[in-house]
Amino acid sequence: MSSGTAQHARRAPAKGRRSRPGPVVPAGGRAGKGSRRGAWTPWLYLAPALVVLGGLLVYPIYQLGLISFLEYTQAQVSGGEPTTFQGFANYAELFRDGEFWNVVVATLLFAAVCVVSTLAVGCALAVLLTRVRAIPRLALMLAALGAWATPAITGSTVWVFLFDPDFGPVNKILVWFGLSGFENYSWTYDRYSAFALVLFEVVWCSFPFVMVTVYAGIKAIPTEVLEAAALDGASTWRIWRTIMAPMLRPILVVVTIQSIIWDFKVFTQIYVMTDGGGIARQNMVLNVYAYQKAFASSQYSLGSAIGVVMLLILLVVTLVYLRLLRRQGEEL
Repeated sequence: MSSGTAQHARRAPAKGRRSRPGPVVPAGGRAGKGSRRGAWTPWLYLAPALVVLGGLLVYPIYQLGLISFLEYTQAQVSGGEPTTFQGFANYAELFRDGEFWNVVVATLLFAAVCVVSTLAVGCALAVLLTRVRAIPRLALMLAALGAWATPAITGSTVWVFLFDPDFGPVNKILVWFGLSGFENYSWTYDRYSAFALVLFEVVWCSFPFVMVTVYAGIKAIPTEVLEAAALDGASTWRIWRTIMAPMLRPILVVVTIQSIIWDFKVFTQIYVMTDGGGIARQNMVLNVYAYQKAFASSQYSLGSAIGVVMLLILLVVTLVYLRLLRRQGEEL
């Protein structure tokens, strides 16, 4: 064997063994520095948005929390008295108020019903959009987007007129169908009928977001999967429950969290449709309660404390919802 052949045999890897490639080092041996520089690149792109969010979100939350620990009433706003640090005194006063706990319970129940109703109506209409022809689908989309684009105060005013006890067409139609008990019936006089009226308006202006988002997710599902389920004899409800809903889980998570946030902090609809909280404040929710404390009573520190409590409740509800999904094995 020649010396060149022997050297080639020594350099060749043994048969059956895989050679492990070494780390790829760029010229100059600066792999670590280059990777660190690449790790900061996404943050540089996000920096403008983070600055805007910091100004519009972080700073107001900081001010809200700060005022909740101070004695801050009209006397301090006008400069007649100095601002003093109260610690948790405002929260203690708030938690001793029985009306506050009644409002918390009413807000949680009302928001839960609004979220469930909005998701049910939005998902049902999204499925309907996939079953109708182009012209009815376009008409439904335009009507839904019109409701979505209507300002809350305008929509609330229209709904108050529709259910007006004297001139509203809803009561007249119900009486025409033989329901004489609705003649001159005031929907805002009773606590539960007033909440129901506000519920209708909230669902009416909220379901288009769910409908459009879920409809886009359904269109992304392969049609072969849905056609195979239909050929196997699966009903519409079963196709939704066993095929669509699991595949749309990430989208449903987003619309559910958005609905929780929006419906929990409802203000305009309650304030306009029940004239500031209803008769004897029977239709108060936390947002209206905070407004009454802060601006009607000039107790700005108590109003800020209510805002902090609302923020914490929303965080807890959202985190619990996400935790439950993770326990079910969903990747978020």
